Amino acid sequence: MKVLGLILAGGKSEKLGKLVYKRASAALPIAGKYRAIDFTLSNMVNSEIIKVGVLTQYNPRSLMDHLGSGKEWNLDRKKGGLFILQPYVGMDGQYWYKGTADAIFQNMTILRRGDEDYVLIGSGDHIYKMLYNDLYMFHFSKGADITLLTKELDESYDIKDYGTVVVDNNMRITEFYEKIENPPTRRAFLGIYFINKHLLMELLYSTVPNGGNDLLLDVILPRINELKVYAYDFKGYWRNVKKGIDEYYKINMEIIENRDIRDELFFRNGKVFTKLKDFPPAKFGSTSNIENSIIADGCIISGSVKNSVLFRGVIIKAGAKIENSIIMQGTLIEEGAVVKNAIIDKDCVVREGQTLIGDFDPVVLEKRMII
Repeated sequence: MKVLGLILAGGKSEKLGKLVYKRASAALPIAGKYRAIDFTLSNMVNSEIIKVGVLTQYNPRSLMDHLGSGKEWNLDRKKGGLFILQPYVGMDGQYWYKGTADAIFQNMTILRRGDEDYVLIGSGDHIYKMLYNDLYMFHFSKGADITLLTKELDESYDIKDYGTVVVDNNMRITEFYEKIENPPTRRAFLGIYFINKHLLMELLYSTVPNGGNDLLLDVILPRINELKVYAYDFKGYWRNVKKGIDEYYKINMEIIENRDIRDELFFRNGKVFTKLKDFPPAKFGSTSNIENSIIADGCIISGSVKNSVLFRGVIIKAGAKIENSIIMQGTLIEEGAVVKNAIIDKDCVVREGQTLIGDFDPVVLEKRMII
């Protein structure tokens, strides 16, 4: 069985504020050296999907630079490979993607010309680890037309931010509630679809030219009683970066604080692949003090770092104190500076003796800022 992977990575999230002024949300740095898209892309590669299209639109430069030819994911190949799919000018005019269905419809060529039988559609904003083989088997065992990945969310998730589903005793979806207060269930749809390629093409051709641009709301839900749409429950760790700055901060802190989450994301069901960079190992000076933190390669630490994530090439001078913070690549924290409950973007400088402290929410410093 051959499966085409499609990653939706073109959305813009206002909730992420300064963090996405100059990058797509799928390109957000995670856990020291990764980007958000690495998790879904690695899941596909580990599940032996050898042809992947990334549909991107908003601020794509950083994401395209990260993905390159796809060699780190073993996708620089003659058959299959990695395809960056952006809006383009054609003979019939030019269009921005109007929604998830429209984005796939505008790139129908990748479906028509491929010899894959099925399509797995996921999001570049989601942090989780999964091999999709059990999802495939569930889909076939139920005789499903479409299978959606779902998860029972606990109280740490704000359920009104998620679409939720009601299923019967056979896991067939009977009702769907799109981001409402107090839904009757906490089984949330995780934005991942598995569907026969020819069925997907048929549905898109019959919907998108008539103004239906959203894959879920316009293509699938109006046909929920006609099609056999099933829910496959995911039991592992799952978070959505696009939900906002607090969610992004929480993801990184949970990776630091919970060993089970680290083990699940980075050691089970294959590796998480990412772009390689030629940095030396981290260097720790005689005055450094590190506690419960992720320190990436290329860092030079002479100060104190506690419960924090430091990305590649960060420099912490003597006397500086970093706590409960995310410090992105190439940032310099000078002598005596104090940073707590903060997210500092790439290539920033916190001057000698300066203080940057977040209260209830993390304070965010935009890329290349000097304070």
